[in-house]
Amino acid sequence: MTIEFNDFSFRYDAQVNPTLKHINLKIGKGEKVLIIGPSGSGKSTLGQCLNGLIPHAVKGDVSGELVINGRHACDMHMDDITAMVGTVLQDTDSQFVGLSIGEDIAFALENQMMSGVDMYPLVRATAKMVDLDDMLDRSPHDLSGGQKQRVSLAGIMVDDVDILLFDEPLAALDPTTGKRTIEIIDDLHRKTKKTVVIIEHRLEDVLHRHIDRVILMDKGEIIADTTPDALLASDLLRRYGIREPLYLSAIKASGTSVSQDDKPSSLQQMKLEPFRPALLQWFDSAQPTHTGELSDVLLDVKGVTYSFDGEKNALEDISFSVKKGEFVSVLGKNGSGKSTITRIIMGVLEPDSGSVHLNDQDLAELSIFERSQKVGVVLQNPNHMISHHMIFDEVAFGLRNQGLDEAYIKEKVNQVLAFCGLSKFRHWPVDALSYGQKKRVTIAAILVLEPELLVLDEPTAGQDYQNYTAMLSFIRKLNEERGITVMIISHDMHLVLEYTSRSIVIADSKLIADAPMTEVFSQPSLLSRANLSTTSLYDLAIKMEIEDTKGLMQHFIDSESQPA
Repeated sequence: MTIEFNDFSFRYDAQVNPTLKHINLKIGKGEKVLIIGPSGSGKSTLGQCLNGLIPHAVKGDVSGELVINGRHACDMHMDDITAMVGTVLQDTDSQFVGLSIGEDIAFALENQMMSGVDMYPLVRATAKMVDLDDMLDRSPHDLSGGQKQRVSLAGIMVDDVDILLFDEPLAALDPTTGKRTIEIIDDLHRKTKKTVVIIEHRLEDVLHRHIDRVILMDKGEIIADTTPDALLASDLLRRYGIREPLYLSAIKASGTSVSQDDKPSSLQQMKLEPFRPALLQWFDSAQPTHTGELSDVLLDVKGVTYSFDGEKNALEDISFSVKKGEFVSVLGKNGSGKSTITRIIMGVLEPDSGSVHLNDQDLAELSIFERSQKVGVVLQNPNHMISHHMIFDEVAFGLRNQGLDEAYIKEKVNQVLAFCGLSKFRHWPVDALSYGQKKRVTIAAILVLEPELLVLDEPTAGQDYQNYTAMLSFIRKLNEERGITVMIISHDMHLVLEYTSRSIVIADSKLIADAPMTEVFSQPSLLSRANLSTTSLYDLAIKMEIEDTKGLMQHFIDSESQPA
């Protein structure tokens, strides 16, 4: 066995109870294994044990044994483990060591004393695999979230290790780049026969290529260790709050059951004909969806152009409006300019031309502080927003800046923490939280101010399905009951499908679509231009020969939003 956990438990120094409990797990040489589970299930902690961060960098009590390549982990130094296990982290910023992309990719090779003659072609070839070969001189810190993830991926691909550990490699990637990443990992696995361990929330995306086994974890224990087909045929995903593939949810919503013999882990291989009558009957029962017309414009973006270097435009003549009470999405590939729009609305960047109005007021006339009272922006990386040590103080900061009564602040903060599922952490330090939990803290800190417009930049990055569903359901409640207008900057097609009614699509710095979400999602060629992809609901409709793809998607959305 390449990896073997025997009755392994781990407890962090700062906690009373163990995070991992009596783990027994064997992963053979050359296997490709996916580890899933809700936030707090222990899957990332298991990964940290595997790559040596625990106990060498993160202290705590260990019991049982972990054996890697026949050697006991407790008998090895950190260097010994990293020579065998290469890791791509979820938080890419903490992984960069080079001043340029080329330097960062070459770092491991330099440590191996490889000559420049041998190193240069290898670095360039690796960079080309992840579409970075024309950016080798750029700083990794100047890249979009998805581009940073590709730099980290390239950095591990050049290193000659036995085990490749990917900790949420898709967290910041658009659908097309995410699919390509899964293909790269799979190609790497097949060519090198290395052992691959993937920790990831996005189950359907990982199953784009073959997986040998799926390990489901919850509350520090292994709940299931089985094949993808067996797992998807069971009710374990729903029971533990994991998003199952959309096509499978639709098939099950039609009242039919699925067995592992139906090959449910792949829409391409699944035997669909037996499910067609029930699906068509379910679809025929759909009722027309009536939505009230919104008329008053809240946000008006007019002819905005912006360039970082004065040569190439990051945004070019972008115009769109958002009406009061709308829930809209801005879609596009990594580096398309989506997040640049967010910075312009915040006032961090000033457009080279064009304007942004809120309630007919030019935002250029307001200070950043004045804008923050009207527009709440939640950035993609929570570490870029957090400024306080304690969670309560972070969420209370905006209210305290307004000089409000402390008793009122306490009531308001506790209310929002409860809404965001953070009540039990209110007296915790922020550093004790996971990446996804930090994300929820930043959203709570914005929501407590009740802005007119709420802008969420990649809200699902690092979040499991259960937590982001609870959060977005709360935000939808704010939208419906309090009239807060919501704009989501995202490439998470599942999120956009379930929560937004209209999609604004940007590709290569230009606006290429502004239409109802179901209309946008039914145009494969349009989505392709923006590095997006059709959802498996659309693919299911095509395979089932259902022409009204928009209707099927809308019926699925309506059925999913009904109370259980």
